[in-house]
Amino acid sequence: MATKKLRRTASRELYDLIDEYIKTRGNKTFNYKQVSHAIGADSPQLQKAVALRLAELEFDGLLDEVSPGKFRSPNNGTTALGVFIRKSNGKNGVVIEGDEEPMYVSERNAMHALNGDKVRVLIAAHRKGVEPECKVVEIIEPSEQTFIGRLIVEKQYGRVTSDSRNLGVDIIIPKNKLHGGKTGDKVVAAITSWPEADSNPSGEILDVLGKEGDNTTEMHAILAEFGLPYRYPVTVEKAADKIGAGITTEEIGRRKDMRDVVTFTIDPRDAKDFDDALSIRTLPDGNYEVGVHIADVTHYVRPDSILEKEAQKRATSVYLVDRVVPMLPEHLSNGICSLRPNEEKLTFSCVFVMDKDANVVSSEICRTVTNSNRRFTYEEAQEIIETGNGDFAEEILTLDRLAKILRKRRYEDGSVDFDREEVRFEIDKNGHPIDVFFKESKDSNKLIEEFMLLANRTVATAIGKPHGKKKPKAFVYRIHDQPDVTRLSDLASIARNFGYKLKTTGTPKEINRSLNKMLQEVKGKGEENLLSTLAIRSMAKAIYSTDNIGHYGLGFDYYTHFTSPIRRYPDMMVHRLLERYLAGGRSVVLDKLEEQCKHSSEMEQLAANAERASIKYKQCEYLADRLGEVYEGIISGVTEWGLYVELSENKCEGLVPIRDLADDYYVFDERNYCLVGRKTHTRYTLGDQVKVQVARANIEKKMIDFALLDDKGRPIGADAPREVGAKEALASKSRKSAKNRYRNAARRSRKK
Repeated sequence: MATKKLRRTASRELYDLIDEYIKTRGNKTFNYKQVSHAIGADSPQLQKAVALRLAELEFDGLLDEVSPGKFRSPNNGTTALGVFIRKSNGKNGVVIEGDEEPMYVSERNAMHALNGDKVRVLIAAHRKGVEPECKVVEIIEPSEQTFIGRLIVEKQYGRVTSDSRNLGVDIIIPKNKLHGGKTGDKVVAAITSWPEADSNPSGEILDVLGKEGDNTTEMHAILAEFGLPYRYPVTVEKAADKIGAGITTEEIGRRKDMRDVVTFTIDPRDAKDFDDALSIRTLPDGNYEVGVHIADVTHYVRPDSILEKEAQKRATSVYLVDRVVPMLPEHLSNGICSLRPNEEKLTFSCVFVMDKDANVVSSEICRTVTNSNRRFTYEEAQEIIETGNGDFAEEILTLDRLAKILRKRRYEDGSVDFDREEVRFEIDKNGHPIDVFFKESKDSNKLIEEFMLLANRTVATAIGKPHGKKKPKAFVYRIHDQPDVTRLSDLASIARNFGYKLKTTGTPKEINRSLNKMLQEVKGKGEENLLSTLAIRSMAKAIYSTDNIGHYGLGFDYYTHFTSPIRRYPDMMVHRLLERYLAGGRSVVLDKLEEQCKHSSEMEQLAANAERASIKYKQCEYLADRLGEVYEGIISGVTEWGLYVELSENKCEGLVPIRDLADDYYVFDERNYCLVGRKTHTRYTLGDQVKVQVARANIEKKMIDFALLDDKGRPIGADAPREVGAKEALASKSRKSAKNRYRNAARRSRKK
């Protein structure tokens, strides 16, 4: 063992030498004198540092103290690989491969690993009554990440205070790395180094988003927070601008010409990218020819082109509160590909022959050329459905009647009927929210939904269903796994308390019929929010995959996404595969296709997170103007740190912190989704109706705090002294114990 002189008491060098010595001891014991002698720590100051380090390692569970002052490596300490989870509150963890629950890592044992880093850890020997811990011994694969925050420029340097919950310290920015950033700017920063001995990382500014608080700045910050692009590369825009419609006589000759059939689009009133249209005409035998026409995006976006690569990377359009960040440049998404009225368009279509009872007599998947006669908003189409009057009323009413038959049949066959309101904001010219309204799904929405489902299902069945002894070719499916058994059982148990029966065993069709029956029975009742929320939480997430396991929620054996190629890359993948297979092409490489499916699923989740973050930001802005106002609400979430309440009037959600429930010490009952008072036995349960006051709104952190009110409109327990619970007492005792260990180690060092 090296015996060179050491100069610093708490250096990384000292810690490394101690760790190296401990490794050589195997299962043998040692004390601070032996360690100090072996590593050349020959001054009282260094020996004191060695003693303190051994005490720290013992406290963290990385050493066993077999007798006072004598240590040994834990017998069953092992190393493992995992992903690091950094928290700004210091409660770091590592998710070990093959495990779900993170294992605690103290900051001193984290090696400054960042959130998402792949690390190797040493797992301490488990001791009874002590939470298992581990120590990062190697950062194997750093994760690429950036941090969004507010820049403050000092005389000698700048510092970025990050909005991230995964970083609790400022990033120090050298003057030459500011890149034009000024105090008050919202910036994107990257960490360039974080030496073990430094409490703060160093970094540089990658992009200046604008002044903090500006609406566009904040929306771009949300996109950047999730690693989503907020502008197009100039080269991509230029490539898109060079593309023309290209509807030549030769191209029309290669397609089914449906320009003379009545065709229209039905979309939200603010939509600009119309990627689907419906056509309908009555055939001589009384049946209907119904066409589901989809923008032929892949005709324009060619494989391996710069546009293709950009679309593949983005994978989806992102819908924030006040804007859409399109997957394709606007020249394509809102222009060339968009099925605008009175313009000839190239389309990829599913054309059905249906009888009056909505039975599909035959279907054809083909490339077409169409011309939309009319662009309807959902509101305009709904008025025609309700009044029977308006442009193309006969066609819309026929499609609505067929859609209702399809929907009824789908629910009978096992589709789950989730129908929840979506919150939308009315914003002023500066992007500030001034009102809240709800998007309600009506017959016009359901008409479009039903025919899109039919087209997606038809395409997936055509490719995925085996024909004879032939093996199905590689394809992209939209799959949805069966619900979590434990959560479904919990739902059934809670539903039983309200008098509802829910099947948890049997075929998927039987379970879903039972679930639909319960969801219908609870509509308009006090327990509706609780049971519908728990029903949604029991469900798995739908993803893209080449491994078709069916779509549980829809009750379909075969399902894909074919109908939105302007805004979803998987739909482009499906179009390409259809073109290949309809022409008799061989199956593509499965592994590569699966990688693209996985990437698309991940990007879809990031886009959904960004959308929720933008809604949360606008909710904070909206309620920041209404501090002190009182609202009725429903408990929408229960956690160990408090109650989440959704306001009935505007669907804004905020937290009632458990620390503010001062009338009792509350314990979190995870199984029954409630907080229970230890003394009063007061219960706050998911779905309970409550009255709250807007107490705090932190726009930067997108956090809203509510104060829970009693029947007389007073904050609950505002004047009541809080009882210290067992958990807090134990934590306090642990802190005192730690201090005593360090003091004792220091005393032993001084006695030398």
